[in-house]
Amino acid sequence: MSKQKANIAILGATGVVGREITKIVDELKIEFNTIKFLSSAKSAGTKLEFQGKEYTVEEAKPESFDGVNIVLASAGGSTSQKFAPEIVKRGGVLIDNSSAFRMEKAVPLVIAGVNNEDLRLHKGVIANPNCSTSQLMLVLEPLKKFGIKRLIVSTYQSVSGAGLAAINELRDDTKANLNGEVFENKCFKKPISFNIIPQIDVFCDNGYTKEEMKVVNETRKILHLDESVKISCTAARVPVFRGHSEAVDIEFEQEVTPDEVREILKNAYGITVIDNPDNFDYPTTRDADGVDPVFVGRIRKNLAFDNGISLWCVADNLRIGAALNTVRICQKVIEMELY
Repeated sequence: MSKQKANIAILGATGVVGREITKIVDELKIEFNTIKFLSSAKSAGTKLEFQGKEYTVEEAKPESFDGVNIVLASAGGSTSQKFAPEIVKRGGVLIDNSSAFRMEKAVPLVIAGVNNEDLRLHKGVIANPNCSTSQLMLVLEPLKKFGIKRLIVSTYQSVSGAGLAAINELRDDTKANLNGEVFENKCFKKPISFNIIPQIDVFCDNGYTKEEMKVVNETRKILHLDESVKISCTAARVPVFRGHSEAVDIEFEQEVTPDEVREILKNAYGITVIDNPDNFDYPTTRDADGVDPVFVGRIRKNLAFDNGISLWCVADNLRIGAALNTVRICQKVIEMELY
């Protein structure tokens, strides 16, 4: 006998990702008993249209989670840390989009379709990985059987990964630049218009940024790779509104050809291959805007590694990198009756 339909709450409902989560809950036809929309006091009272009904966004308080089975959260790490104990205490499951719990040993870090079985280990909190890690995992999972020996990733990340204020800054900075006007950047350490900034998040003691180390550590955790697998990442912010791109170099234990990789990825979950350079067919961020697949192209033999493959992948960071995977995890939690 199946459980009663879940009572769902969306925490951070008025933010860029929160609104995307709301849209995807509808698109994926998530079945629920009740749904509520929660935010900070500042955004409480906002009206949202959902499935033909108007909802009033409520201020998130501990009692907001009474009777809620599943919380989809994209409200920032401090908010998630504040409310996680309240959600769990009331018997709910928190699916969190922040970095607050990702590397905690007892918290499963999950990409739906990659490591679903890890969901069974949850103790009330499930973490959604970093956006740049998310698209990479869907590419690497079907190739893992060849034995990943070494991995080098360079990411080219859109401003939407830094939120609505960053989107506005790119637009306003671009206008000012074209008009010859002075613009004071606030979201980024350097001007973002007509520029590439080789820094996302703060620098760590090892010279890498926190964003780069997220890719390293989260990849290892999700794919269950041991320390012998060497991983390195360089993350850059580019003047693109939406969509992250990645150049990926993989060295395998076993020999594998570009044609084999191409065929495997064509049949892999969540992947669309666009790879015919002779006709200039390769993925760009515009291909990914507003849609679900991770697009892969430029699949070729790596000239520096033995048994090496290089490829290019692109995805909509607000969907696969954040909202889509959050809702897909919710879908799996319901299917697997883990709430």
